[in-house]
Amino acid sequence: MPRSATESVQDTQAGQGLAIAAESLYVANLLILPLFAFLALLLLYLKHNGKAPPLAQSHLEQTVRAGIGIALMFMTAAAIVVLLRMQGMEDMNLWMIVVLAFTIMHASMVLLGVIGLARAMAGKCWRYPLFGKALPRDCPY
Repeated sequence: MPRSATESVQDTQAGQGLAIAAESLYVANLLILPLFAFLALLLLYLKHNGKAPPLAQSHLEQTVRAGIGIALMFMTAAAIVVLLRMQGMEDMNLWMIVVLAFTIMHASMVLLGVIGLARAMAGKCWRYPLFGKALPRDCPY
C-alpha cells in the first residue's frame, strides 16, 4: 500500500531527530566524552535498530561502524608503537610520525563526523567513506 506524503514527512522528521542525535554522539565521542558518548550511541543503536525510519537507521549504522572503525585504527596504531618500542626504537622521528598520524586520522574523522551531522540536520543520508556500508534505497539523498 502506498504511503501518503504526510506519513513520509513525519517519518523524515522523526528520523531526522534520531539521525542528529547519532551524529552528535559520534562527534562527542571524538571530541568531548570518548567512551561515554560511544556507549550512549550504542544504546541508541540497540534501542532503535530495525525500527527507525530509513534516515535515522542509516545514520545510526554509519556512526556505529565509523566509531568502531576508528577505535580499531587507534588500537592498531598503539600496538604498532608498543611493538616498535619493544624492539628498542626510541627515536624522536617515531614519535613525530605517531603524533602526525594520530592528528591526521583524528581530524579526518572529526571532519567526516561534522559533515555527517550537517547532512543529518539537512535530512539527508550520509555514508562514511572508509567504514560506511551502502545506503538504503529509500534513504533521502
